[in-house]
Amino acid sequence: MLFINGSWMPAQSGHTFSSTDPATGEVLGVVADAGRADAVRALEAAQAAFGEWSRKTGHERSAVLYRAWELMLERQEELAKLMSREQGKPLRMARTEVRYAADFLLWFAEEAKRVYGETIPSARADQRFLVMRQPVGVASAITPWNYPISMLTRKIAPALAAGCTIVVKPAEQTPLCAIETIRVLDDAGVPSGVVNLVPSSDPVEVGDELVTNEVVRKVSFTGSTEVGRIIASRAAHGMKRVSMELGGHAPFIVFDDADPVRAAKGAAALKSLNSGQACICENRVFVHRSIAREFTEVLVERMGRMKSGHGLSDGVSIGPLIDLAAIDKMQRHVDDAVAKGAICAVGGKRLKGEEYDDGYFWAPTVLTGVGPDMLIYREETFGPIVPVIEFDDADDVVAMANDTTYGLAAYVYTQNLGRALRTAEALDFGMIGINDINPTSAAVPFGGVKQSGLGREGAREGLLEYLDTKVCGISMEAV
Repeated sequence: MLFINGSWMPAQSGHTFSSTDPATGEVLGVVADAGRADAVRALEAAQAAFGEWSRKTGHERSAVLYRAWELMLERQEELAKLMSREQGKPLRMARTEVRYAADFLLWFAEEAKRVYGETIPSARADQRFLVMRQPVGVASAITPWNYPISMLTRKIAPALAAGCTIVVKPAEQTPLCAIETIRVLDDAGVPSGVVNLVPSSDPVEVGDELVTNEVVRKVSFTGSTEVGRIIASRAAHGMKRVSMELGGHAPFIVFDDADPVRAAKGAAALKSLNSGQACICENRVFVHRSIAREFTEVLVERMGRMKSGHGLSDGVSIGPLIDLAAIDKMQRHVDDAVAKGAICAVGGKRLKGEEYDDGYFWAPTVLTGVGPDMLIYREETFGPIVPVIEFDDADDVVAMANDTTYGLAAYVYTQNLGRALRTAEALDFGMIGINDINPTSAAVPFGGVKQSGLGREGAREGLLEYLDTKVCGISMEAV
C-alpha cells in the first residue's frame, strides 16, 4: 500500500509489484505500485501539511520522534527478521541496523529542540542583525536497498526535526521494510501528510516527479554516482537543495608498523558488512610488503571460514547478494583480475548446491597481486571480494589511495599517531577510520567528497541540510 496524507491506499492505476527473498526467490508480499500521479498526490499532501507542522515547536516535534524511537526499539526483532528475509542481511547485522535506525530518531528528537539562531553585531550603533533558521519546505527522499530502514530514518528524522514534510520513494527491492518503518512513524503520532510513502517498481517516473515537481525544495538521495549525477542535474533546474550519498571505493591502508593480525581481522569483518554491499566497505587493501604475507594468511583464513546462507540461519556471516546483476559483476571483476595476473587465494565463484541454487550467493573471496590495470582496482565491487595490493613507500600509498574519483570512506592501520593524523589529512575522503572499521554514528556527519556526494547526513550538519538561513536587519531608530 501507499501511504499518503495519513492513509494507506492502493495506487491510482491499481498496479502492484512483488517483493522477494534474494536467498530463496520466495515472494514475501505484494505492494502497491506508485506512478507519477501518486507521487503528485503525495507531494500535494506534504505541501498542505507543511504549514501546521512547521509552526509546531521543536519540543512538539521532538516528542513525536522520541515516541517513534521507542516504538522502533519495541519492534526491533520483527523489523530485523523482515529485513533478513527481504534484503538478505544476516539477522545479527539486521538487528544492528534497526538499532542504528532508531538512533537517528533519538538523535534528531534531541536536535529538534536545538535549532538555534544568532545575533550579529553591526557596524552601526542603531542596527542589529538577527539570524533565523527555518525549514526549507517539502522534501523528497530516494533511498537504497542495502540499508532499507536506517537510510529512511537518516533522512526522515532530520526533515521532521527541522519542521519539513517529506515524501519517500524506497528502493523497489525493499518496499516491505519501508512500509513497516512508516507504520512506526504513523503509530508514533506523525500528523497526516507530514510523511508520505510511494513505493514503485519504476524508479525513473516516480523519482523524476519527486525531483522536478515545483513543490519540492529539498532532495535527498542515496545510491549510485551515475544516478546521483542525473538527479542533481534535474534538481538544478529548480535550484533545489540537494544532498547526495553516492558510491565509494574505500582504500584500506596497512602500514609496516601495524599489527597485521588485527588489521586482517578488521578487513575481513568490514568486508562481511552486509555481504560487502555497503558503500563504506573497503575496495582496495594496500598492505606494506614487509607484513603482507602474515596479513594475507590471516585474511584468507578469516574470509575462507565465513559461513554463507540465508540471513535467518544460525552462524551465517554472508547473506545473498541482491540480484543476478550483482553476481555477474563479481564474476566479471574476478575473471578480469585473474586474466591480468591476480591470484584468487580463496573463493572466486558463485556458490552452488541445494542451499544456494535459488538465491544469489557469492563465496567470500580474496585476490592477491592486484594492479591498477584491473577493473576491481577502479570500480566499486559491492560484494564480498577483497583485493590486496602490496606497497613499499608511505607517500606512494597515499597517492594510490587517492587515485579514484570517489571519496567516501578510507581506513588506516598504524601504531604511530603522527603517521595516522598525517595520512588522514592527506587522504581525499570524507570519513577516515584509524585502526577502526566503524567511523560512523548518528552523532557524527556522514558523507563524502569528490564524486561520492554532496552534503552530510547525521549530526548537526544533517539537520542544517533541511534549514534555510534568514537574516533580519533591524533599525533601532524610533519610527
